[in-house]
Amino acid sequence: MERRRRRAVQLLEGGQSLAVVAWMVGAAVSAVWQWRKTFRREGAGGLAAKPAPGRPPKLSPQQRQRLPKLLAAGARHYGYPNDLWTTRRIAAVIQQELKVDYHPAQVSRILGDLGWSYQKPERRAVERNQAAIDHWKRYRWVEIKKKHAG
Repeated sequence: MERRRRRAVQLLEGGQSLAVVAWMVGAAVSAVWQWRKTFRREGAGGLAAKPAPGRPPKLSPQQRQRLPKLLAAGARHYGYPNDLWTTRRIAAVIQQELKVDYHPAQVSRILGDLGWSYQKPERRAVERNQAAIDHWKRYRWVEIKKKHAG
């Protein structure tokens, strides 16, 4: 982005028109006009890339890196009756282990950033097969958990 802005200003200073420069760098004429205005007011430094606005993350990169390992220990490790994670449980573990407060809704965004998918449970059918469910939890869930151990 920064290179494109500098190139646009260079072309403008070389005598090219706004429309031609906009076409050459693949930008809107209004954007090129703003870049020239900024360059004239602030110099080359005004064309530099600026950090994205917004609140900085609460979790540091190191804490974010630890999270998959914490979750790989399983929910039972943290005193829950089963190993299934909910966003509320994950938020509690983040608070307990990393000392950072998150609303459960934000936890699903963090999981997405880590490449994990947040899945809401389906309603239970009356005719469900409890033996098959127990088998899945005992064998299949363990395999899934191993894959995401980090």
